[in-house]
Amino acid sequence: MNWWLMLMTLLGGLALFLYGMEKMADALKAVAGDRMKQILATVTTSRIMGMLTGAFVTAVIQSSSVTTVILVGFVSANLMSLSQAIGVILGANIGTTITAQIVAFKITKYSLILIIAGFSMLFISKKNLIRQYGQLIMGLGLIFFGMSMMSDGMRPLRNYEPFIALMQEVSNPIIGILIATAFTALVQSSSATMGVVIALGMQGLISIEAGIALALGANIGTCITAGLASLGKPREAVRVAVAHITFNVVGVLFLIALIPWFAEFVRYISPVATSDLAEMDKLAFETPRQIANAHTLFNVGIGIIFLPLAGYLTRFSEWLVPDIPLGEEISLDHAIFLDEDLIDTPSLALHRVRMEIAHMGESVKEMLKNSMPAFFSSDLSQMKQFAKIDDKIDFLHDQIIFYLGQLSKNSLSDQQSKEIAELMRATNDLERIGDLIETDLIVLAEKCKAQNIQISQETQEVLFQLHDVVCRALYTALNAVTGKDIDAAQTVRAMKAEISQQVSAAEVHQAQRLVVHEPLRLPTYAVEIELIEKLKRIYDYASQMAKAVIPKTNPEPQQENEALPITQSRD
Repeated sequence: MNWWLMLMTLLGGLALFLYGMEKMADALKAVAGDRMKQILATVTTSRIMGMLTGAFVTAVIQSSSVTTVILVGFVSANLMSLSQAIGVILGANIGTTITAQIVAFKITKYSLILIIAGFSMLFISKKNLIRQYGQLIMGLGLIFFGMSMMSDGMRPLRNYEPFIALMQEVSNPIIGILIATAFTALVQSSSATMGVVIALGMQGLISIEAGIALALGANIGTCITAGLASLGKPREAVRVAVAHITFNVVGVLFLIALIPWFAEFVRYISPVATSDLAEMDKLAFETPRQIANAHTLFNVGIGIIFLPLAGYLTRFSEWLVPDIPLGEEISLDHAIFLDEDLIDTPSLALHRVRMEIAHMGESVKEMLKNSMPAFFSSDLSQMKQFAKIDDKIDFLHDQIIFYLGQLSKNSLSDQQSKEIAELMRATNDLERIGDLIETDLIVLAEKCKAQNIQISQETQEVLFQLHDVVCRALYTALNAVTGKDIDAAQTVRAMKAEISQQVSAAEVHQAQRLVVHEPLRLPTYAVEIELIEKLKRIYDYASQMAKAVIPKTNPEPQQENEALPITQSRD
C-alpha cells in the first residue's frame, strides 16, 4: 500500500471536486442569479409552488445557502412570511440532491473533454456570457475528474482488510451519521460529502445501509453550516435556520430505525447489475445510484411530511426565537441586509444593497417628516435627537459604500457597473439629506430661539405645503431606487413644476409679509427664505436619485425650467 500516493490522489481529487463545484456554482449564479431571485420573489401564496420553486432554483444555482440568504432578506423585508419561506427551504433541500444524482452517473471518462471545452470557451471568447458558460462546463468537468481521482485513489483499499472492517463499522447508523456530520461541517458542503460517499460506492467499499447513514449525516452537517451563518443576523435569519435544523434533525431521527427497510426499498427502485459480476464489482455498479436515490428520496419525503406542518414549524421557530418584548430598546443601527456571502453573486448582492438603502431611507424619511413640526414648535430637544438618527444614517452610508466597493472588484457586466454607480449616488444623496436636516435646521432653530423669532401661523401653513411635496418626492424617489421603478423616477422628475409652483407661492407670501409691521420682520423673513432653500435642496437630492434610475435612452418629461434656482450643496 502506497499510502502517500493514495492520500495525495484522494485529497487532490477532493480539491478538484470542490473547486469544480465552486466554479460551476459561480457561473450558474452569474448566468441565472437575477432570474432566480425574481422567481423566488413571486412565490407568495402556494406552499407547494414554493417547494417546487426552491428545488428548481437550488438545482440551478447549486447552492442552498444562497437560496436561504435570499429568503432571509425577503422575510426581513416582509416580502414573504416565514411559513412560505419554510416551503422554499424544503424545496432547496431537494434541489441540493441533484448534485449527487449527477455525480452518480458514470461519465467520468468524459471529464477531460468537458474541461477542454470549457477552458477553450474561457480562453478564446471575450464575451462575458460565453465565458460564464465556459466556466460552468469546465467546473462540471472538474467535478467528474475529481470524482474519478477520488475513486481511483480508493481502489487499493478494496483488498485492504482493516479498511473493509472499518467500513463495516460505518454501517452502524450512529457512527456513520457522526462521521458525515463532522465532515460536512468541516468542508461546509453536503454535496462534497456526498461526492466522497459516492466515490466510496464506486469502488464497492460501502453498502447502501452505510451510504444512507452517511447521507443522513450530510443533511445534519449542512444545518450546522446554516446555523453558524445565522449568528449575529436578524431574528428572521435565526428563525429560518431554526426551521431548517428542526426538520432535518427530526427527519434523520425518524429514519434511523427504518434504515434496513428504507435500504430495501431503494434497492428495489434502483438499477441492478447482471448476476455474473463479482460481489464487490456488483456493489460498485449498484451502490452509487442507490446512494443518490436514497439521498433524494429522504429529502423529498421530508418535504412531503413537513410542508403541511409549516404553520406549526413557524410557531415553534417564533417561540424558540421570540420577538423583542415591547418597551425594550430595539437597535437597528447596523446593516441588516448586506451579506458577505453574496459578494461573489453580484445580481443578488445588488438586490440586498437596494434593501439596505430602503432601511437607511426609513431613517431619512423619519427625520424629514418630523423636521418641520419640531422646528415650528421650537423643540430643540427633539431636534437634537436627529443627531442620533443621523449617526445611524452615516454608519449605514459607510457600510453600503464599503459593500459596493467590495462588489465592484468582481467581474461585472456593464449593467451591473451602472447599477453600482447609481446606488452609490443614491446612498450619498440620502446621507446629504440627513446631514442637511441634522446640521442646518438645528443651527437655524437655535438662531430662532436665541433671537426669539416667531413664524406666523399663515407662513407655517405655506411652508408645510412645500414640506409635504418635498416629503412625497423623497418617498417616491426611494421607491424608484429600491424597486428600480422608472415610472416612480419620472414622477419625481415631473414634480419639479409642482415644487416651483409651491416655491413661487411661498415667495409671494414672503413678499406680502415683508411689508407687515411686526417686530423682527427682517430676521424672520431671512429665516423663512432659508427654510425654503433647505427644502429645495432636499428636493434636488431626491430628483438626482430619481434621475439615475431613468435609462439614458428613455426620454424624461419635458419641463420648462430644468433646474431650480437652488444653492449648490457644499458636499
